[in-house]
Order: sequence, then C-alpha cells, then structure tokens
Amino acid sequence: MRTVELLLDEAADLAVREAWRRLADAGLPSQARHRSPTNSPHLTLAACPELTAPIRYELAELAAALPLAVRFTGVVRFERPTSVLAWALDCDAALAGLHRRAWEAVISDSPPETLNPFHAPGRWSPHITLGRTRRAGAFAGRRVPELLPAPPLSARFTTLRSYDTQTGALEVLEPRP
Repeated sequence: MRTVELLLDEAADLAVREAWRRLADAGLPSQARHRSPTNSPHLTLAACPELTAPIRYELAELAAALPLAVRFTGVVRFERPTSVLAWALDCDAALAGLHRRAWEAVISDSPPETLNPFHAPGRWSPHITLGRTRRAGAFAGRRVPELLPAPPLSARFTTLRSYDTQTGALEVLEPRP
C-alpha cells in the first residue's frame, strides 16, 4: 500500500516528538519506540495500492495547496482494532476540503475494496498518533493527558508525502511545475 500523508512544520513536529518521549519515559506505548528513519509525526489522508499517474496528477494539486494551517483540539483515544492515543485536529473547512480531494484522487484510480473505509470523508478523524499498541484498552483509565505537553497552539502542514508499506520507501509528492 501507498499512504498519502501530511507532515507538520518543524515546531509542531518537535512538540509531537516530545509527547512521544514522555509516553516512552512513562513506560507507555509510544511512536518514539519506532526507530525507523521513516517514522515522523504525520496525518494520514488516505492509502491506496499504488500511486498511478492519474492519482499523482491530482495529488500534485494538493501539494500546491500547502502550507495549511491547522489547530489541535486535544487528546483522543481510538480502539479499532489497536489502541491508539493521539492529538486530534480540528477538521475545519480547509482541512476537510484537502482531505476530500486526497480521497477523490485515490478512489479515482483504485479498486474501492482496497481502500480503508476509515479514510472516507465522514468517517475520517484527523489526528496525529502519539502511541499505538495491539493491547486493547492500553490507554484507558490512565492519567495519560497529564503526562503530555500541551499540543501546539498553531501548526502547519508543510509537506505531502507517500510511504510504501512494502518497501519502506518515502516519497515527497511535489506540486506540478
């Protein structure tokens, strides 16, 4: 699979990495434990089997729309099927529009059954993952929010990239020249 992701500006990236460190220091699941050089704080917009030429054409238009200002809204937890702790993002009109365009790009040239339904508009919950584990309820009943720094007051998405889950390769998706 190929993901379509947004990367944060440097200050917001550092704030997320500080949250990762604090979770790890407390012995909780944390993205800090993923030592791969490809591991960066990011927002996943969609994923598809491959980035075909038509998908790439549409994504280049999204890359041209960056940077995009966003606002964090607080801590959120998911249980589906893994336990996830994250900082939620306000899904304002600009972010929702960018996401919809990414979804339309991948669905335009991918078999629908290969797409993650949680990425579909109306089901997508924009968030930056802080910790994840297969252990159900890992973050429930804990005072986790007290461990975390406050999320940044303002942040920007600056880069559109794709991650290839088969090869581990990263690709920055550039605007059309």
